[in-house]
Amino acid sequence: MAYRGIGKVAVIGAGTMGRGIAQVAAMAGHEAVLCDVDAAQLEHALAGIEATLDKGVRLGKVAESARDGALARLAGTRRLGEAVEGADLVIEAVPEVMALKRRIFGEVEAVAGAGKILATNTSSLSITEMAAGLESPGHFLGLHFFNPVHIMALVEIVRGEHTTIRTLNSCFHFVEGLGKDPILVNDFPGFASSRLGIVLGLEAIRMVESGVASPEDIDKAMVLGYRHPMGPLRLTDLVGLDVRLGIARYLHASLGSEAFRPPALLERMVAEGRLGKKTGRGFYEWDNGP
Repeated sequence: MAYRGIGKVAVIGAGTMGRGIAQVAAMAGHEAVLCDVDAAQLEHALAGIEATLDKGVRLGKVAESARDGALARLAGTRRLGEAVEGADLVIEAVPEVMALKRRIFGEVEAVAGAGKILATNTSSLSITEMAAGLESPGHFLGLHFFNPVHIMALVEIVRGEHTTIRTLNSCFHFVEGLGKDPILVNDFPGFASSRLGIVLGLEAIRMVESGVASPEDIDKAMVLGYRHPMGPLRLTDLVGLDVRLGIARYLHASLGSEAFRPPALLERMVAEGRLGKKTGRGFYEWDNGP
């Protein structure tokens, strides 16, 4: 059931994460609007949400009435003003580029008005820096969801320098209302999950680069030996090698640790367009057909 303080939710960016966030918000009883300037991307995202819910019905994991209700509460638009009008919470899920995110939030605040909670789904960028220049930085925070959003239980709630307790409390209730399990993290580069996960992923890539073992066997070692639900290289493929490279570069520059220096293999694969599942090839081959 939607938390009493947050009704309508606007999600900016209809990529993998944005569409997942919009889906779980609609499933939890919120009016959810997904916004993207790319009409094809938006149409693809809305169709993907419907397909995911249909699959859930076929597998007996989603009731038909729940699917129908979620789809009725879900809408898409290319117009930012339409998306944020009347929204209590605006969640940004665009590429990990600080200048882009700051520009979007400036536009959102200008049309949304005061008192709205603004959140970023960034996995590593500074919340405080992103909020710089906003009129209400106290209403700004990070809500870092994990992929696939409808399955993964964890959400990192990231407190910026100016984030108010009231904003944090509202978002804790909101996240719990989605059926997720929140943790509170202070605004440090990489937060908690990305900082740990990137180190593991980069070291696994270095092991492939050095010929220690195959990607399949390195992943199997972590799944069977450490009970990870998925190996670090398969996860890198799902997240996107380009995304992982961007985060690694940012953390290496921010923290100055060689543990975050991107391996040459990762740089080369991204340059070759081997980005993982979204391009059909990364450390694994992927079938992206219907």
